[in-house]
Amino acid sequence: MSLSKDYLHQITQHLNCIHDSEYQNILEAAKLIASQIAQDKVIHVAASGGHSNLATQEIFFRAGGLMHINPIIDEGTLLTNGALRSMAIERLADYGKIVVQNNPMQCGDVLLLINAYGINAAVLDIALEAKKKGVTVIAITSIEHAQQTSAEHPARHPSKQNLCDVVDLVLDCKVQVGDAVVQIEGITQKVAAISTFANSFILNALVIKTVNLLAQQGIEPPIWKSGNVIGGDEWNQQFIARFKDRIRLL
Repeated sequence: MSLSKDYLHQITQHLNCIHDSEYQNILEAAKLIASQIAQDKVIHVAASGGHSNLATQEIFFRAGGLMHINPIIDEGTLLTNGALRSMAIERLADYGKIVVQNNPMQCGDVLLLINAYGINAAVLDIALEAKKKGVTVIAITSIEHAQQTSAEHPARHPSKQNLCDVVDLVLDCKVQVGDAVVQIEGITQKVAAISTFANSFILNALVIKTVNLLAQQGIEPPIWKSGNVIGGDEWNQQFIARFKDRIRLL
C-alpha cells in the first residue's frame, strides 16, 4: 500500500468509527440546534486558535450550509497573525473570557465549540464563561487526546480540566495524541494530521441531521447556495437582510 493510500485508509476508517460511535450524540446535538433554528435563533460557533479555526470557517457561509451560523473567529488566535503568537494566545488564561464577553451570547443560546485537543486555556475559558451566561455548550473534541495529555502540559488551563468534562454535550472526534497518523520509514515524527477531516465530518453530519429534523417539522431553513452557480447570488440575497445585523462576520 502506498503511503497516500495508507492515509486515505486511516481517514476513512476514522470517519467510519466516528459515524458509528457518535451517531446518537450527533443526533442529540442536532435536536438542540434544530430547536434554536425553529425559533429563528443563531447558533454560535467558536474555536480557540490554530487549525481549530478552520472548522469554524468550514461551517460558516458554506455552500449547502445553514445560514443561522454565527462564527466567532477571534483575530488574536489566527495563524495568519503569527503561528507562535496564535499558540501563545491559545494558552493564555482568561483570554477566552474576553472572547465570550465580546460576542452577543445570551442565556438559552447554543454554542458549538471546536478544539480537537481539548485542553487549552483559551478554549476552557470560552466554555466556562459561556456556561456562566446560561449558554448550552456542545464541544467537538477528542476525549482520548485530553485524557492522555499530562496535567502539567504548558497548554493546559490553570484548573487542569478537560473540555470534554465541562460542556453539556461532547461529539468525540477521536483524534489520537499527536494528530499526525502516517509513519515514514527513517523519519522520527509522523506526518499527515487527521483532525481537520474529523471535525469537518462531524460538523457536516450535524448540518445534515439538523436540516432533516427541521424538514420533518415542515420547516425549510435557509441554506447557502454556492455563489459560483447560476442563480446562487439571487438565492442567497433573499435571506441576507434577515441575518446581516445578527452575524458580525457576514
